[in-house]
Amino acid sequence: MELARVTAKGQTTIPKRIRDAAHIKEGDMLAFDLDKNNRITIKRIESTKDIELSALQETLCEWNSPQDDEAWRDL
Repeated sequence: MELARVTAKGQTTIPKRIRDAAHIKEGDMLAFDLDKNNRITIKRIESTKDIELSALQETLCEWNSPQDDEAWRDL
């Protein structure tokens, strides 16, 4: 596990070993996600299609509940 400190501006440096392993380079776009256990996932976005897909998933997840499944089941 690698550690990094967060600055007053909320910035941090991704350790070089992690950047190299994930093929992250200057100018790359990163997506951040926070799960219900407050775990942060960071993903390198490979194309604008990935950004669009991520935005779509965020929108559609609002309809991803057991109540929604029940409401749509018989349609």
